[in-house]
Amino acid sequence: MPTPIRLRDLIRQIRAARTAADERAVVQKQCAYIRTTFREEDNTFRCRNVAKLLYIHMLGYPAHFGQLECLKLIASPRFTDKRIGYLGAMLLLDERTDVHLLITNSLKNDMNHQTQFVVGLSLCTLGSICSPEMSRDLAGEVEKLLKSSNAYIKKKAALCACHIIRKVPELMEIFIPATRSLLTEKNHGVLMTAVVLITIMCELSPDTLAHFKKLVPNLVRILKNLIMAGYSPEHDVSGVSDPFLQVKILRLLRILGRHDSEASESMNDILAQVATNTETSKNVGNAILYETVLTIMDIKSESGLRVLAVNILGRFLLNTDKNIRYVALNTLLRTVHADTQAVQRHRSTIVECLKDPDVSIRRRAMELCFVLINGSNVRTMMKEFIVFLEKAEPEFKPACASKMFYAAEKHSPSRRWHLDTMMKVLTTAGNYVQSDVVANLVHLISSATDLHAYMVKQLFKAINQDISQQPLVQVAAWTIGEYGDQLLQPGGDDEDPTKVSEDSVVAALEKVLASNLSCIETKEYAINALMKLSTRFTAAAPRVQSVISIYGSHVDMELQQRAVEYHALFGRFDQMRAGVLERMPVCEIKRDMSAASLLNGSVNGSEDKDEDAMFDDAQNVKPKVKQLDTNNGLLDILGDSFNPPPPSKLSGNKDLLDLLDLDLGSTVETNSLPLALGEVILQA
Repeated sequence: MPTPIRLRDLIRQIRAARTAADERAVVQKQCAYIRTTFREEDNTFRCRNVAKLLYIHMLGYPAHFGQLECLKLIASPRFTDKRIGYLGAMLLLDERTDVHLLITNSLKNDMNHQTQFVVGLSLCTLGSICSPEMSRDLAGEVEKLLKSSNAYIKKKAALCACHIIRKVPELMEIFIPATRSLLTEKNHGVLMTAVVLITIMCELSPDTLAHFKKLVPNLVRILKNLIMAGYSPEHDVSGVSDPFLQVKILRLLRILGRHDSEASESMNDILAQVATNTETSKNVGNAILYETVLTIMDIKSESGLRVLAVNILGRFLLNTDKNIRYVALNTLLRTVHADTQAVQRHRSTIVECLKDPDVSIRRRAMELCFVLINGSNVRTMMKEFIVFLEKAEPEFKPACASKMFYAAEKHSPSRRWHLDTMMKVLTTAGNYVQSDVVANLVHLISSATDLHAYMVKQLFKAINQDISQQPLVQVAAWTIGEYGDQLLQPGGDDEDPTKVSEDSVVAALEKVLASNLSCIETKEYAINALMKLSTRFTAAAPRVQSVISIYGSHVDMELQQRAVEYHALFGRFDQMRAGVLERMPVCEIKRDMSAASLLNGSVNGSEDKDEDAMFDDAQNVKPKVKQLDTNNGLLDILGDSFNPPPPSKLSGNKDLLDLLDLDLGSTVETNSLPLALGEVILQA
């Protein structure tokens, strides 16, 4: 057969292809030629053909037919053949194919080879494709190589042991004695692989973790030697001695010192040295400081050391590199509970990050700022968030508005300030405010009995200026419907002396109903408010009735049903209208304002236990209802729950009996009376 082209020539041909079809033609031609040489058992150029096949595999074309040829190359005594064969095995084989089991014997033989590079190839391949069965067969050989005098072989064996332990954790005990001895090595490569192996063991087994805690002094000594060592060209990276090994040791110390006071105590001094002596002008030093901070905050370290760690993160926030600033914010958010006061010292810097052009940094800064809110800084922080809301992207506004409500609810100095702040949130966030904020603000207004007049005037003024913001209009409609009569009363805290008439209030709600900007839910709020005003404003009742009758044929079923039911109340059941539309009672709501529900689990749950009653979502509200008589028509219509008295004959309340279409002479169980308003009216 003619001499096959070399790999570089194949690469040149494929790169010269102008279209995908031309590339496929070149690949198919070469694959056909390679198959032919494999069938003819051409041993001369097998290595070259497998190398070309591996390149074709890397381009995404099928190359499974070369698996057995890789095994033949592995069995070859030549190093060049073994190198390509093992590379092919790592690329073309995995534990899901049965073919990989055929190289177990070759791996075992090569692990005992006199050449360290052949041993290294076999260890790399075993770590890449080992299955549980292969791991059990060859774990003993790997353990022997861990005790080798050759540093190159030892570090390869340690990495292979990492993969074996992940596959079969019960084989961990075999490697523990040899792993301990690796920490006495001078070679940094061996030390690093030993630290990685111990880290994996500690993560997988609590018993092994307890065993290796005895090695904390050894690790501290190694880390101290790295810090105090002079310039070493072999390990120096930007003026830092072997930062990779330092990072690995710090991660292992973090695992060993977690929930262990004794181990943590022995680490405090070395962590302080690393934190103060590491150069911060290069990213290498920043990486070490980052790992140091994580270790300090994760173990039971001293309070002064925690303050030092937070100060390091504060310096990161001033860095010009946006990646370092993001890492600092993310780490502060994870560790703020360890020392909140230390983080508070950097609050101004964190607030400045709300103005950062990078969206990821702004998001992390927003979350961290909410965590830092407390009773002493709530006014300042809310002003900053109002400014942030004005310029924030739409994706930030819903979450920010909700968290502002919960934070203000927990830390507000007064109800007046709380309500004014939420008004600003509604007008600033606009239609991005979520429904839970609307419901909770309604509850807040309902409970602030001394501020009803103030709020109804403020909200009425707001919807006269702008009805495009649906959450604001919904809160205003509910408030005007409940307390609209107080708009007509003079005085109060409102500085605007303009008098409000009944017609202007009804006209404002009519405008909301007729506006194309109003969604169906907003129109439902408005029609409810108009219906309630029919009992607050006696002169406006005919006008309200005429407006409501228009919506009896609305395309939306819910709005149409409300209009029909309300129109019926103006007619046959007009004598009951005032009772049905009475003012809502103040709801007594309890909310579990735990840190987890507030801001990613971030505030001390022991604070502010004596605050005003918290407010819950609308669906969880169960107002207390007084015990009412069985002849009270309101109770029957509203369907409120109560403790029923024993069954009795109904009294001659003619309105109620006419409404329910009941027989005077019948005995009726009281718990069968409550019906929804719509069902009562439509059945009548």
